[in-house]
Parts: sequence; C-alpha cells; structure tokens
Amino acid sequence: MAKLKNIIKQLSSNDYEAIYNSLVESNAEKSALLLKYMREKQLSDSKIMEDLDVNTNAYYTLRSRLNQKIEEYLLNQMESPRTELLKKVANINEIIFTKKQAIAIATLKKLERELLDYDLSNELTIVYKNLKKLHINSSDFFTYSQLYNRHIAYMLAVDKAEDMLAEYFKKFGVFALSGDETDKWGLILINNEMTNIANMYQSHRLKVYQNLKPIEDILEEVSKTFDLYKADSIYYHLKLVFEYLKLEYYNHYKIFKKAEKFYEDVNESSSMLLANYNLFTYTSQFLSTKMERALRMGIHAQLYDENEAMFENFEYDDENTALYVNYIVYRAICCYYTDKYSEAAKWLNDLLNDLSMKRFPYATIEIKSILALQYCLMKEMDLFNQLVNSIQRQIRILGKEDCSHIISFLKIMKIATSEAKREKPEKIKMVADRMSDVDRRLFSPTKYIQVDEKLIGLLCGLD
Repeated sequence: MAKLKNIIKQLSSNDYEAIYNSLVESNAEKSALLLKYMREKQLSDSKIMEDLDVNTNAYYTLRSRLNQKIEEYLLNQMESPRTELLKKVANINEIIFTKKQAIAIATLKKLERELLDYDLSNELTIVYKNLKKLHINSSDFFTYSQLYNRHIAYMLAVDKAEDMLAEYFKKFGVFALSGDETDKWGLILINNEMTNIANMYQSHRLKVYQNLKPIEDILEEVSKTFDLYKADSIYYHLKLVFEYLKLEYYNHYKIFKKAEKFYEDVNESSSMLLANYNLFTYTSQFLSTKMERALRMGIHAQLYDENEAMFENFEYDDENTALYVNYIVYRAICCYYTDKYSEAAKWLNDLLNDLSMKRFPYATIEIKSILALQYCLMKEMDLFNQLVNSIQRQIRILGKEDCSHIISFLKIMKIATSEAKREKPEKIKMVADRMSDVDRRLFSPTKYIQVDEKLIGLLCGLD
C-alpha cells in the first residue's frame, strides 16, 4: 500500500487531474474517490474502506485496479518520445530521397545519438546502414561499415541473451521440481554462456540481463542504471523484477526488516509478476516467500481472503509446469489454513489429474502427502489409505534415505489414525521434531504444514 500512496502523492498536478478525470469519465467513481483520499487526506486503510463502503476483498481489488490505471498512464506518458523516435526511423527513406545529402547526414547523426540514449540496437542498424551508403564516396564509409557490422552482432547478442535468460528460468523451474543434477549442470552452462556474451560488449542492457540474480551490490548497480535510462520501457517494467530480487535477497539472509520494505510493493503486483515476468526471473519463489512470511508472522489464516481478491483475474500458464504446480499447491495450503480441507483437496486432485508428474517423482509424493492430510482431516479413510499406499510404493522405488521427512509426515497421520489411544500428542511431537531437522529439496511444500497444537489437536480428535 505504501507504494501506491507514494506514487499518488508524487504525481504532478496535471497528471493527477488527468488520471482523476479519466476515472470519472469511465464511471469508476470509487477508484476516483480512492485516488482523491490518498492524494488529499491522511486516512487509514480502515477509514477509507468505511468511507467507500467496501469490504477488505473489494478494497484489495480496487487499489490493485487503481495502481494498474496509474501505471498505464505513466507508461503512456513515458513512451511517447520513444514512439516519436521510432516514427523518425520509419521515415528515413523519405529523408534520403527528398533532402540534400548534407541535411540527410546531419539528420541521421542526430537520430543516431537519440537511439544510443535508448539503446535501440535494431533501429541503430538501419541508421548505420544508410549512413554507410551516404558515405560511399567518403573515407567515413569504412567507419560506418564497422559500426553497422558491430551493431548487427550486438543486436544478435541481445536477442540471444534474452532467449538464454528465458531458457535459464524455464530450466530453473524444472530443476526446482526435479532436483536432478543434470538439470543443475544445464543451469551452470547457460549462466557461463550468458557471462561470456555480456563480457563481449560494453552494454548496460546485457549487464542488466546478466545480473538478474539477487546480490546486493549488483542490485544497487542496476538501480543506478535504471535511474540513468528513465525513458527505457523495458527497464520501466524490470523495476518490479529487481524489487522482487531485493525482497528475495534480504529474505534469504533473514534480514526481514529490510525485506519488508519491498514486500508490499511486490505483493501488490504479484498477480502481474507471476503471469508476465517468467522470462526474466523465477517468479514461483514469491509464493514460497509469501507463505513463509505469513507463517513467521502468524497471519497465514489471512491469505485465503487476500488470494480471492489478489488473484481474481489471474490467468496462469498451465504449460509452465513450475508456476502451475507452485501456484496450485500454494492455493491448496491457503485453503488448509482456513479449515477448507475439501477445497484444498480439489485443488490438489485437479493438479494431479491435469498434469503428468512422471518426471518429478519427489514433487509428486510431496503433493500427495499434503492431499493425504486433507483426506485424513476429512475422515475420508478409504481415500487416505489408498493414497498413503501409493506414496509408500513410490518411496520404496526412490529410496527411504531421500524421503525421510515424507516418511515422518505419513507416520504422524498413522499415529493419529491408529487404534492406540495412549500418548498420541507426545508421539506426534517427537516425530515432528525429527522431521524439522531434515535437509529438503527446493520444492518441499510439506514444510509449510505446521505440526502445531492446533493440528495435533485435530489429528488426535479423529479417533
């Protein structure tokens, strides 16, 4: 919420009036009022909700839509000079055929400087191609030939870097689910090749692409690059990615106070981050970070209602296996923490039925184990026993040494459903303590199931 309020307060008077009027004209009165309250009044969120007569879910939706409208307006304002520049490139032939050569050359050189400011390598090749032709009888022909060749090579390098970046995070998602060493080596090879490409050119764009990983000094360096190239539309959008990387960096090192500075901003845009930024980072990790934060702060029961508003119009790509699996499991665990076991089971069953998980056996037993817990709590014992038998068969194939935490997870439920009455809570606590010390793979959502007093009470009340 802090991000939205700060943006609104920093809008110029003209921008504020333009956004406010556009909202009124499009009959978005409540969005217009929210804009006005945040601009002109010092009101708490609860007071704004009261004045607008909306509940928490509607308020989340309202502020998300307002944030999107403001960003769209600011982006349009920012892109207009860039659009004009691209129009000039499209009219190069008109200049060459209708203007005197000296004027044409001067115009193209001015255009060159403007394109360099925007780092538009594709358009620069067009300029250099024509400057080369215009200097066919001059000693500068060689200079422009070299510039043309270098920018063709640079353009191809940027294209390759973008493709490799997307491929890296696609493979990272697969590795997160599989934990396979072959997948890990594939990531190392891509990273090395990306470094080689970036070292070939003095390019801020290649440096940004190369450094899409959370290391503090690099993140600061990239922020300075963004400040230098404020009109760059790609950097405008990548700011969200780097806010996310800062969040993940501080969260990883448990510097939670600093992480909180970035959480609200990223969380407000989480639906967009997950849907639109998979080519630039591993967005699925945000769901794990979000769950870990909620469990740490004891607010995990609030996630269900927040999700209903935040992901109301979210469309995930079910061909992006890592995102699909992480999103569905996250939604299921949120259902579990609001005692909606049947809904949680539906999310997980749909996942297992819709997606072939043969390549990811460890991920499969994680998902099935959480599903087994829902059946256990629903007292669907036939389904529970069938699923536990299926998981145990897979464990025998994979090896017990790699699945010890799952074995413990199943043992907790078996203790709870056994006919023995004595000391069940104590036995469950002992098993849970052993399970917490086990090293896990990247994808291990069972760690988000807290074996606390509430769960132990529920399980022990099943007999």
